[in-house]
Amino acid sequence: MLAGILAGCSRDQAGKDARTESVPARTPIVTVSADQAVSPVPPWQAPVIVVTDDNAAKLRKQAASALDEDRLFGDAEAAIPLYLALRAHAPEDAAIRRGLQRAVVALVKQGDAELAGIDDDPLSLRRAHEVAAVARVAAPGDEQVAVFLERLDRADEAQEANRLGEDELNADRLGENGNGGAMAHFREALRLRPRDVRAMQGMAAAESTLIRRAELSAAADDYATAARWLDQAGKVRPGFAAVDDARGRIAMQRMVRVGRLRDMGLAALSREDGINEARSHLATLLRIAPSADPAAAELRQRIDLATHYGLFRPGQVFTDAIRNGGRGPQMAVIPHGAFRMGAGEGEPGEDSERPARNIRFERGLAVSRFEITVGEFRRFVLASGHRSRSTRRGYSTAYDERSGNFVRSGNVDWQSDYAGNRATDSMPVVHVSAKDATAYAQWLSEQTGQRYRLLSEAEFEYALRAGGRGLYPWGGGMPPDDTGNFTGALDKSPSGRRWSNAFTGYGDGSWGPAPVGRYAANAFGLHDMDGNVSEWVADCWHDTYRRAPRGGEAWVNPGCRARVVRGGSWASSPEQTRSSWRMSGEANSTTARTGFRVARDI
Repeated sequence: MLAGILAGCSRDQAGKDARTESVPARTPIVTVSADQAVSPVPPWQAPVIVVTDDNAAKLRKQAASALDEDRLFGDAEAAIPLYLALRAHAPEDAAIRRGLQRAVVALVKQGDAELAGIDDDPLSLRRAHEVAAVARVAAPGDEQVAVFLERLDRADEAQEANRLGEDELNADRLGENGNGGAMAHFREALRLRPRDVRAMQGMAAAESTLIRRAELSAAADDYATAARWLDQAGKVRPGFAAVDDARGRIAMQRMVRVGRLRDMGLAALSREDGINEARSHLATLLRIAPSADPAAAELRQRIDLATHYGLFRPGQVFTDAIRNGGRGPQMAVIPHGAFRMGAGEGEPGEDSERPARNIRFERGLAVSRFEITVGEFRRFVLASGHRSRSTRRGYSTAYDERSGNFVRSGNVDWQSDYAGNRATDSMPVVHVSAKDATAYAQWLSEQTGQRYRLLSEAEFEYALRAGGRGLYPWGGGMPPDDTGNFTGALDKSPSGRRWSNAFTGYGDGSWGPAPVGRYAANAFGLHDMDGNVSEWVADCWHDTYRRAPRGGEAWVNPGCRARVVRGGSWASSPEQTRSSWRMSGEANSTTARTGFRVARDI
């Protein structure tokens, strides 16, 4: 509704200063047409501005100044009320018409800015309506005003569609089958106003609801229904990662559940009366596991074996579940048996490797197939907060390519490789002390409920020899191809260095530790028992084997500072690669040549 604009003045006003006055407040009036939504603001009424021949020039300047300052309609000193009053006073004045047109252009621009801000400011839409109310009075027939009003109508309709969608969403009526519901309203809002944040949030909420339904189905072991809900969710916002992430989580949950059922079945087999319980777990596992799942095959085989062989068997490879999630290191069951430990008569060796003695193990043992990796140690550090010795003191002993020596290097710890660079997760962890290795084994014990520990020296040599009796684990002479990571005369460093004391004619393609499992396993299924990195064992250092335990357990003195290192490394001479070789190491020392592996009692 246009407000009256008074032009001209009585004679007794002539010559007086220009003045303005506001029309007294009126009751808001809301107009509604068939094709226009109800406006949340009343129609705008221009304040009464008295224009005379005497004050017209001054009011022109005020109008132009207000326009330059973007004060368009807020009061009687704003640009549009002034130009409207001036136009009524001088309808044919082209400058006034141009000024009003500029003001209308600025007004529409302001309205568009408010429309653009709807997603960030809930009051923007109301302010856009205030602009529209002014535009309808200032330029009712202007084309750009008409276009702006159409945009405003679409924004209103989009907001109404959003409101209806949110009502449906709160009532859990999503419309996932294409029959109305929340998503139909949100899609309508997006059609009217592409990229509408409220509508996109509504679609994301609908997607989240479908994902939650899938998660609840998965929690009830109904993975087929979970997959159907995820398929529906995938149609809501194609190209977004939420559904793929949910598939990954549910797949992981399914894998963990399958693993848990497998573990419960194996735990039941440890009891004499647990076979029926294990079969029940297997039945559930078969119902929820993907086809040809190895966990189902393993549990079925173990149930068959349990009747005759108990829980474990020689050569078996297994992992334990970790309470915080995931699995422990791969463990291989080595058979019980006997061997002669130490350097035999006429065999090269140090006094510390003698006297040789017979050791018998009455029970099998599980030994980690590989040296503990950087990735496995990382999981321990992140879960436990353990700070390794090299991390706390800020350095370790690393290989220096320029000099070819091992030197103390700063900022080197368990995350580093042999040269102090960042190590990959598949590399054997080095720069760890004997105490770090023991802490890792203790953490595994806490996480799995099983007894993990470092190998005793006797167990290590037994596992290293793997039934052999020769000078080296493979017998005598040069290592066969692919035996391990040793000092070979054919090996060379990145800068072209070669070993001065090495196995003639042998090359393994590595300088520094290699990723675990690269070389062939021994007869017990263990990799890198000799070569790659030397390993901490549980024993305290003793100069000879006199008075050593006969049962193969670790020889420990409380508080001992010197520990035993067994197995040659990538930088060990052939002499240090012998099966009986052993070395003393200070318990807190860390180097680029020493890592560890773990044992588990069975």
